[in-house]
Amino acid sequence: MKELIKKLQKYEIQIRRAVNSHMHGNFHSVFKGSGLEFSEVRSYQYGDDIRTIEWKVTAKGHGTFVKNFKEEKEQNIFFILDVSASQEIGTERQKIDVGKEICGVLTLSAIKEQAHVGIIGFSDRKELYIKPAKGLKHAYDILFRIFNLKPQSLRTDLNKSLAFTLSFLKRKSVVILISDFIDSGFEQNLITLAKKHDLVVIHLSDKREIDFPRMGIIPLYDKETQKTIWVNSSSSKFRLKVNDIFKKNKEILEDICRKQEANYLWVDTNEEYVTKLVKLFRIRNKMQ
Repeated sequence: MKELIKKLQKYEIQIRRAVNSHMHGNFHSVFKGSGLEFSEVRSYQYGDDIRTIEWKVTAKGHGTFVKNFKEEKEQNIFFILDVSASQEIGTERQKIDVGKEICGVLTLSAIKEQAHVGIIGFSDRKELYIKPAKGLKHAYDILFRIFNLKPQSLRTDLNKSLAFTLSFLKRKSVVILISDFIDSGFEQNLITLAKKHDLVVIHLSDKREIDFPRMGIIPLYDKETQKTIWVNSSSSKFRLKVNDIFKKNKEILEDICRKQEANYLWVDTNEEYVTKLVKLFRIRNKMQ
């Protein structure tokens, strides 16, 4: 575990240096409070947005009043991490390992910026839940628990995990969703999550899900259903179907993120994810 933490700390420093130095950016702005919280009411002034009028106070007949807001100084960072059996695929590294490492690196980054960090690990049930809190000790607790997590279920229900997050996460937060998105029926809750929070979607995949090797007739074992089927991996029909599933999911996610102004990042298990995270932070830095 100590070696793992050292590795994640090394990656976190690389990302921070890249954002602060090479890109002439401000790393703090990536995690700074982007939401607004109610402060007080004051008298209406010419040019105020009429949508901020506080009608209950105005109705008392002492003039027109508007709500005054101030920027939240501390930010909530909340991870939604897919730990279902479909994540246990990878030619060199499994998707689940990459997902956990990304979660760990970003947890260390956020904690250094004085953010409150929390997480839910999900399959088709809640496998792990840690309430948002601050401090390095809390960060290490998150790392220890996600890397030692043994899920009770093999299946996936992304929609249920999004519904759970929406039900308790009332304060506007940066929500980082890490999954392979091999599921269906989650789109509406994903849109709702993007509307209410600052959403970052990290889409994990393995090259075999895009370009399956030609191996003739072979058995394929589905870890989630625990069933084996025989397929002709060399047939164009099978290979096209495999590619279409990934391509369709990717297009759906990109479309939702574009329309809802959320961030989308695709990470393959064979890629160096640190470089991609730096690019993500660069985009977020420009958005501030």
